[in-house]
Amino acid sequence: MKLGPRSLVFRAMATIAFCLLNIASAFGQAAPAKQLMSEQAFKNVTVLKGIPVDEFMDTMGFIAASTNYNCIDCHVEPKVEGDWSVYAQETPRKAIARRMILMVETINKTNFGGARVVTCYTCHRNLQGAPKITPSLRDQYSVPPDPDPNEVEITQQAPEAPSANQVFDKYLQAVGGAQKAAAITSIVFKGTYQGYAEVKAPVEIYVKAPNQRTMIVHTDGGDRTTTCDGSNGWMAAPATDKPFPVIRYSNGDLDGVRLDAVLSLPAGIKQAITKPLVGSSSIDDKDTVVVQGTVNGGRSSVKLYFDKKSGLLVRQVRYADTMIGRVPIQVDYSDYRDVVGVGVKLPFHVITTWTDGRSDVLLTSAETNVPIDAARFNQPPPPAPPKQ
Repeated sequence: MKLGPRSLVFRAMATIAFCLLNIASAFGQAAPAKQLMSEQAFKNVTVLKGIPVDEFMDTMGFIAASTNYNCIDCHVEPKVEGDWSVYAQETPRKAIARRMILMVETINKTNFGGARVVTCYTCHRNLQGAPKITPSLRDQYSVPPDPDPNEVEITQQAPEAPSANQVFDKYLQAVGGAQKAAAITSIVFKGTYQGYAEVKAPVEIYVKAPNQRTMIVHTDGGDRTTTCDGSNGWMAAPATDKPFPVIRYSNGDLDGVRLDAVLSLPAGIKQAITKPLVGSSSIDDKDTVVVQGTVNGGRSSVKLYFDKKSGLLVRQVRYADTMIGRVPIQVDYSDYRDVVGVGVKLPFHVITTWTDGRSDVLLTSAETNVPIDAARFNQPPPPAPPKQ
């Protein structure tokens, strides 16, 4: 069986489940009480030490995106479904990857003062196997591809660009007005969620001002929960016949769930980022205004793309930092609809894409200003196994 690159996330999640379950059992508890480091959660980690589990998995995604390899291109493929222990076995490509990581680290230290100027992607660029060393005449003389809007970098405020506050004010006006937006303090969404190569499943999303959010996907195998209480974030998901231990988010992943919580409420737009700079780009031939800054309360870089004509937010691009490079996460917003009774438009279609997965959320309802139990935003428990 050969897996596609996007299947990485599902095997990776199961790998985490297996490793963390063993650790949790060893300490006599169902879920880790503190942030686990990679070398605690996984066996045979020799280079990528001292980083949290979620960053370790982001690093695997970065390597996959750079080389166009999936899990079993470098790891031993389990002969029995669910035997994730074989991922710890030594393979030639794992040994090469370790040498490459150390080589890149040395290049950056020797030539760029330790700044991360060179990464795996610099040479491999999604090419499976060794990087190319001979120029391509086809590439040289062909029409260059359209620039990727995600790659726009704003280093200074464009002279002709509006201020960030003007962009945000236009957005608030587009969704119904700042006053109406500020009147929304909680939302309960319902709809469907579809991950890559998965069937659609019911989803519930609970949002409470200013920065709390919980999403629960009800899969046949058990609930998959992502939670942000405003300061901390967690993910819990089912594993085969066993509860998936709770994974605590850190660094860029924590910044991301906080940002998603803030942006779920339109009035949060002005609290989403700090040090904003404004530029421009285009998405699918539509002009956009780009506000680039830092996630408020964090360190991650983020770009917000607003349709130049309508003023609506159409894309968010943020980055989770790892030991070997930045992992991009893209969130696309569309199908803005008026919410009954409040006169505010919200996006009912949200697609999230990252290096090892994709999710497609289609919302069917949104209830505003409903009471939400504070416990909804607590650390989620490991999901119970599905009923037989």
